[in-house]
Amino acid sequence: MRIRSFIFILCGLGSLAIPASAKTLDPPKVKLPQQVNTSHMDARAARLMQQLEMTGLAMAIVENGQITFAKGYGEALRDSGKLVTEDTIFRWASVSKGVAANTVLSLAEDGHFNLDAKAEDLAPSLKLPPAPVKISLFNLLSHQIGIVRNAYDNRIEGGDSAQISRSELAKLEYLCAPATCHTYQNVTYDASSEIIERITGKSYAQVVQERVFNPLGMTTASVTYDGLISAKNWARPHTRFGKRIEKVKPNYYRVPAAAGVNSSVKDLAKWMIAQMPDHSDFPDERLNEMQRPRVQTPREQRFLNRRFDALQNAHYGLGWRTYDYYGHKVVGHRGGVQGYRALTLFDPEKNAGIAVMWNSPHTRPIGLQMEFLDQLYGFAPQDWMDFGQ
Repeated sequence: MRIRSFIFILCGLGSLAIPASAKTLDPPKVKLPQQVNTSHMDARAARLMQQLEMTGLAMAIVENGQITFAKGYGEALRDSGKLVTEDTIFRWASVSKGVAANTVLSLAEDGHFNLDAKAEDLAPSLKLPPAPVKISLFNLLSHQIGIVRNAYDNRIEGGDSAQISRSELAKLEYLCAPATCHTYQNVTYDASSEIIERITGKSYAQVVQERVFNPLGMTTASVTYDGLISAKNWARPHTRFGKRIEKVKPNYYRVPAAAGVNSSVKDLAKWMIAQMPDHSDFPDERLNEMQRPRVQTPREQRFLNRRFDALQNAHYGLGWRTYDYYGHKVVGHRGGVQGYRALTLFDPEKNAGIAVMWNSPHTRPIGLQMEFLDQLYGFAPQDWMDFGQ
């Protein structure tokens, strides 16, 4: 087994010495009625769009398992006059991973394989370094393979196929023993699309359409490059300075399970509702498997601590991240590809959540989810988007 022993020791000690739950934050002392003021959220989103870095954004709010607010802001293409609406199509980027995990679990429920099965046995192109333990589908879907994070993303960005890239993973070394730490992946994670296609004999896009999009009524959703650019109303990507990116890069559509989904914010909200047990047609056992915290994510926690530190105890499940927000378990995911960002965050017990998508690479809109949570739990409002008030 090829492990960098020194790095492994540091990785292990880091997760033990400073656990994600070690930092505790007292909730705001002022308590308000526990209800979401969608007019206030609307005003905050509108103010966000006054920031020079923003181009377009769409936001949807779910309460009691229903979409109670959905609206677009700004432009689909800067200075074009083409406005973003609740039906404008954006890219999900890594939020797509939950769809892949859900689909893999549905096939396991149908008896095609066991989630404890060795991942390499089910995905022929997946070649990992020799390991003394079995690397299972659970490990694959929770990013617990142990190789360097984002392995061979550079090859995907350079135009290589996912299958060829996966076949070269055996040349890498383990940073930590498999199943002991979280190292985020795209190329490796997309082995799930290969497994789905091999088991069903259908394309990944077709299977996801049949098992997820159609049952949930997600009429704008797709998992292909053509599905984005052929839409009548889709947001164009922009740089951090508001310049249009002339061509959408198709690279990450080569790993559709990791980053391939497109849809409107309303359909992203429908996907989020399907993760709430009281309003889902998916089995409770599947939702529990996906949303159960499996591995600490210290890198994610460090990011949050810089600006959004009320989200603590960051973990990864199967295609979902989990957090603690002043004693409340919340579930979500963020994603980003060139010129696009997306996020979802929800409380599965309160059947409430927020979905946001935007066509620029900025992090300020993440504050919308924090302000939503403060309202959901009745905490005093905080200026999570740093407007200065």
